[in-house]
Amino acid sequence: MKIVVLDAATLGADIDLSPLCECGEVTVYGDTQPSLISERLTDADVAVLNKLKLGEHNLASAKSLKLICVTATGYDNIDTEYCKKRGIALYNVPAYSTDSVAQITLTMALSLICHGEEYRRYVGSGEYGMSGVANKLTPVYHELSYLTWGVVGGGSIGSKVAELASAFGCKILMCRRKTDERYENCDIDDLCRRSDIISLHVPLTDSTRGLINEERIRSMKKGAIIVNVARGAVMDEEAAAKAILDGHLGGLGVDVFTKEPFDESHPFSTIAHRPDVFLTPHMAWGSFESRARCIAAVCENIESFKRGNEKNRIV
Repeated sequence: MKIVVLDAATLGADIDLSPLCECGEVTVYGDTQPSLISERLTDADVAVLNKLKLGEHNLASAKSLKLICVTATGYDNIDTEYCKKRGIALYNVPAYSTDSVAQITLTMALSLICHGEEYRRYVGSGEYGMSGVANKLTPVYHELSYLTWGVVGGGSIGSKVAELASAFGCKILMCRRKTDERYENCDIDDLCRRSDIISLHVPLTDSTRGLINEERIRSMKKGAIIVNVARGAVMDEEAAAKAILDGHLGGLGVDVFTKEPFDESHPFSTIAHRPDVFLTPHMAWGSFESRARCIAAVCENIESFKRGNEKNRIV
């Protein structure tokens, strides 16, 4: 099988792709401009990709293509209806990044709750040394055991975050399709009104697009913290930025954006420098261990496809 990796750079230069060679003849491209996708997939049997968008406009000429392997759990960048029409199989990699994303979620929330960046800057700038005072206790921070953490989405990542936050003593509210008996389950509006911290862990679908809208952000407690490690479009980014600027939100942690990378026209460009904002470049999924698991799973998916195994098959 001819396997073409279209955007290997998104997996990191430190990750070994050689296991793919056990599955077939491999061609690796660090990056592929949209205009070159059709050309690079002309003779491919398998396309391996992370962020690129695939659909009829760039797959029509890929007559040999039998399989698309997404090096991610989400696959909203793939036109699944066209894949069904063409008979192209689509496999994803579920649950490989659970620990990595949960870890970054907690990192963001803890830093924002404890105002870690402001305290670090106070010492690093020399202000602490010049103050003559042994400690500084503003801005005020609170213990997690007194806070309510709302988890939106109860898949593997949401469940892991709930477990970790619970270990810190948080009261957990969970909004998910299936009831989790370990925690209090509620609808999204109730969760937004009652939570001190809200973390988002849902896929981007028609029902989740704009889920955290301006009205729901306004319904949140003054000083509430939002952490979005799901998809950028799950949250109204402009409304979130406005709520930070006017002091309604106490903190905003975001790893995913509607445009990646975003430019100066994006609403977050005006708040990125603030100590109550923690923005990262879509890296929460990408611990070394997570990326290594992802490549191993892609190899398993290719072999599963060859054997007719449906595990991890979306289409």
